[in-house]
Amino acid sequence: MRVHHFNCGTMRPIGGKLVDGRPGLFRRAKLVCHCMLAETDAGLVLIETGMGSPSVTDPARWLGSRFLRTSNPVADETETAVSRIRALGFDPADVRDVVVTHLDLDHAGGLIDFPQARVHVYGKELDAYRAGNPRYRDVQFRHGPQWKSYSDTGDRWFGFDAVRELDGLPGIALVPLAGHTAGHAGIAVDTGNGWVLNAGDAYFFHQEIDADPYCPPGLAMFERRVQTLPGPRRDNQRRLRTLRRDHADEVTVFASHDLADFERLSERSRV
Repeated sequence: MRVHHFNCGTMRPIGGKLVDGRPGLFRRAKLVCHCMLAETDAGLVLIETGMGSPSVTDPARWLGSRFLRTSNPVADETETAVSRIRALGFDPADVRDVVVTHLDLDHAGGLIDFPQARVHVYGKELDAYRAGNPRYRDVQFRHGPQWKSYSDTGDRWFGFDAVRELDGLPGIALVPLAGHTAGHAGIAVDTGNGWVLNAGDAYFFHQEIDADPYCPPGLAMFERRVQTLPGPRRDNQRRLRTLRRDHADEVTVFASHDLADFERLSERSRV
């Protein structure tokens, strides 16, 4: 299947190289919301949604003052998923399935723009939202998404257990990667020319899953602060490190907010 990569939300927190690892300390860092659109035999599948169109028109209500203050998202309508999809020549109404790694506002805030779509998510993540976990913004889900939830049982995949192929979507699977949230998952896509694994927020910086791991100190501090399950998060990072070491020719892994990963894969998708 053909896969398109695009950024559905630029964030500019303070910290410069302490956050994004690039030169310059006295500047704002740059992070992205890396989303994909897959052209499948079953139709268009959106993988992650970014923050959604209301984040541009009504950011205080949609994202909250704390997120606006700490992340400083760029209010740009052209970066919304619906605009990105139209720019590719598709109709957003033709997106019949959306898959999310988890339900944080910068990953699932755009669900409102695709009310016709089924939303695939791990059951543990959906349960956490329904239980009133305050990390999720209820306003983003009041339109009543068409949830399709999954238990964490399934097959083995490149060293990961309980991997679930999605209902009606062969070649797309949820990979359990708990840690950032209890029901956090990676999303694996079989392109026909190797797998692409969106690891979501299982890690934040591309060098975290290198043989000699590194994460900029400011980003590492944030990663620890927002984790739900520290032990599983570290364990899954070790598994991702092994995956990159042993299967780099078969599986391409990326983190949702890493700029280097996004630049590398978005360039590839244009070829």
